[in-house]
Amino acid sequence: MDDVVTAALAIIGDEILSGRTEDANLAYLARWLNEEGIRLTEVRVVADDEVAIGKAINALRNSHDYLFTTGGIGPTHDDITVDSIAVALGLGVECHPQSLAMLEDYYGKDALTDDQKRMARVPAGADLIPNPMSGAPGIRIDNIFVLAGIPGIMRGMLEGLRGQLIGGTPMQSDTIVVYAPESDIAGFVRQVQDQNPDVSVGSYPFFRKGRVGAALVVRGTESGRLAEVLAALTYQADKLGLESEAESTG
Repeated sequence: MDDVVTAALAIIGDEILSGRTEDANLAYLARWLNEEGIRLTEVRVVADDEVAIGKAINALRNSHDYLFTTGGIGPTHDDITVDSIAVALGLGVECHPQSLAMLEDYYGKDALTDDQKRMARVPAGADLIPNPMSGAPGIRIDNIFVLAGIPGIMRGMLEGLRGQLIGGTPMQSDTIVVYAPESDIAGFVRQVQDQNPDVSVGSYPFFRKGRVGAALVVRGTESGRLAEVLAALTYQADKLGLESEAESTG
């Protein structure tokens, strides 16, 4: 059986919880992790509160192989992710000399403000994650990866981690679309799932162009098994005289 390597994500920021900002990082991170053979299995949105962040950090880092965070590492007073993680790990906070040098190079040594210098602060003993877009790097400590909340910068940081994490076998997926209400197909979908426990079968209803249907998404680590399960679902739909078609999910 393939080893399963898991990750969690803590999205940090009052602006997400208030609805002022829509998170744009979750889907990208999930796809990136899957390419690395890592399965994102839990996501939490946490307020800008040191106690709440600390509780989430300790819970998620202990129950997953990797923990990623986004948000709260900028120069303002409410960017408290670094301090909160340090407290959660029982560590102090220090100015990372390499990070400070990057900021000085980016902004200019004489122009660098005290607020901008805050972005060089890390939990004691942490390593840096390169940031190709701006001067402030991400942070890596133990199994925790602290990333920016700004999508373009977060994605650049992820590229700096490409190939550096230990993963398992990437999940693959494929889809068959059946034009029928879920209630009409639930029986055979359950039957196919029960007969193929090594593959995950999910049903997702939709209404498209005046038609009701469901996308049956098959997920697993072996393309051959996906094809077999898709064939079984197609066969069952055909038996009921239902229209179906393949729809690649990438």
